Amino acid sequence: MKTAFTLAEVLITLGIIGVVAAMTIPALVADYRGNVLNTQAQKAYSILQQALQQMQYDTGMIPNHANFGSEQGGTEAGTGGGRFIDYFRPYFLSNGNCNTRECINQSYTDDEGNLQSMMTNKYKTYNNASNVNTYLFDDGQMILSDGMFVMIENYQSNILITVDVNGLNKKPNRWGHDLLTFQVEENSGKLLPMGAKNTQYTDLNTYCSATSTSSYNGIACTYKALTEKDYFKNLPK
Repeated sequence: MKTAFTLAEVLITLGIIGVVAAMTIPALVADYRGNVLNTQAQKAYSILQQALQQMQYDTGMIPNHANFGSEQGGTEAGTGGGRFIDYFRPYFLSNGNCNTRECINQSYTDDEGNLQSMMTNKYKTYNNASNVNTYLFDDGQMILSDGMFVMIENYQSNILITVDVNGLNKKPNRWGHDLLTFQVEENSGKLLPMGAKNTQYTDLNTYCSATSTSSYNGIACTYKALTEKDYFKNLPK
């Protein structure tokens, strides 16, 4: 004699499947997103590093602030290179030439005459505690052909390169998540992930912390992101 499942048995089975799915799907989604961000981070590091090496070969100069000053349209006193972004940009296939700050304007005046910061409202810190400090993003911007958004800081003795690895309009838009910062080593022109030895920001308790309230929190996470296997699987919510 043939037997069949009762309605109660079917509902119980579906309920069990639902519980299991609810427990496992979020973890699978998080793993997938983490793997994507890891791939994008490694790619960003590679293409930026290759561009710097080729730039140094072509110009015969170390790609640092001393040789490629930050003033628009010319060279700084005592230097021979002019603005870094003008020399760096041609090594990429680009979908957008943002000049200094045109992809995301640093500020604008609202209808009531109040000055507002567009870039500050765009990005959050590592732990989503506050808006990021955008002081380090304003010496050149460009959108690469794959959508990566690159921002340059070329001031005093350091050149910093910050990359939104999954693009300007894709979340989470948080430092240490999809927003990663690198530093060009002044003496060699080598690209260093921020947080590594001899970079400007290495204090992880302040600059890569789940509890820090610093507006730069996340800037020092890049080294961990590139070297720790499960980094992107353990990002703060």
